[in-house]
Amino acid sequence: MTQAAQAAVGTMPAGDGTKGSGPAALSRPMIGVGFALVVLSYMVNAMDRQVFPPLLPNIRAEYGFSLEQGGLLATNFTLGMALAGLPAGYLLDRFRRKTVLVASIVVYSLGTMATPLATGLADMTLYRVVSGFGEGMQSAAIFAAMGAFFAHRRGLAFGVIGLGYSVGVFIAPLIGVQLMTLHGTWRSPFYLFGCAGLLIAAAALFLVKTGLTEHAAEKVVATRTYEYMPASAYNRNTVALAVHSVVSGVAIYGFLGLYPTYLISSLHYSSEQAALAMSCLGFGGMLALLGGWLGDRVDQRALLILSLLAVSAISVCIYETRASVGVQCVFAFLMGAFGLGFLYPNTNSAMQRAVRPGQIGRASGLFVTSYYGTAAFSGLLFAALVDSFGWSRAGLLQVTVLPLAGVTALCFVRTSLFNNAVR
Repeated sequence: MTQAAQAAVGTMPAGDGTKGSGPAALSRPMIGVGFALVVLSYMVNAMDRQVFPPLLPNIRAEYGFSLEQGGLLATNFTLGMALAGLPAGYLLDRFRRKTVLVASIVVYSLGTMATPLATGLADMTLYRVVSGFGEGMQSAAIFAAMGAFFAHRRGLAFGVIGLGYSVGVFIAPLIGVQLMTLHGTWRSPFYLFGCAGLLIAAAALFLVKTGLTEHAAEKVVATRTYEYMPASAYNRNTVALAVHSVVSGVAIYGFLGLYPTYLISSLHYSSEQAALAMSCLGFGGMLALLGGWLGDRVDQRALLILSLLAVSAISVCIYETRASVGVQCVFAFLMGAFGLGFLYPNTNSAMQRAVRPGQIGRASGLFVTSYYGTAAFSGLLFAALVDSFGWSRAGLLQVTVLPLAGVTALCFVRTSLFNNAVR
């Protein structure tokens, strides 16, 4: 567990019991073990998601998929995530989060292990969507549970979780390509990552205590009043943040889904070089720790706007310069830093801050649905733009111009109505 994670744990009181039960005090070691396992489970979630893009050229070659079909497969797991978001938010405000968390890990692990068994586009699409459904349930459960437990350090806690995700993004392409080379098949990484998820689900069943996952945010902030906030979870701030989430999801996931294909087909990188660039994305995403920490201390709307503008600028460099491997890795690192390290945790935590404490489950579900809903088709959209305009113009349209619409949406956000606003 990182020092930042320990700091986040140290600032918070021990958790409550499950919903409807009495309090169950947790020691700091138990909190640390449980939180570390939650972060580890999210790292495996990321590995399951990001092992697919660097293997996509080989998958396309075996099945004869077109670029559009490959782009759809690279990102359509987010459709499952979107379908899971709102139902998960509803359930998480009413049932035990730990149950949802463990079940979701099992679902996405089985979906991952089924992917290499596909016989064609239809069943591979189904397996990817099932995997995404489990990942969406897990994301909503993790961020609702940890958002409640670490209510006063929500941004930092989400940054630590984002750090775990980025480690998964960093190592998945490297491990995936190495296993494919070693075994002579792209299928083996899916079996390995799926089995890892099942093992973590079993460990979480015993080591993640309900005092950590079922903590009530209202009890942490019982001395505050929230009459100044909108009564509905679906208010001006959450709607504006949801629009921003949609835009960010389409831009970031369209980029992630086809970035290795762009490097291999347009810049003529080898599979190993493309995997290295993808890993640099994950390395940059490790700055989620810094991004989450800043989100607790500065105006979150301004931080999100600057991050979107940075993504637009970096996109120009990636698709216009035709850079060498080393320079491209620097661009990938920066895209990971702002796209994964700053945008993701702060959009998520801002959504929870835009509602009253008792509504964070619905806020978490809304984030998952808005961020991942249209992202399911972002790879297909990007591929269609490539066919029509070429890689350079497509990148400028989807990853440079589109984030500017997110900036416009963020202009309607009022941080003075957040539940952490100074009154």
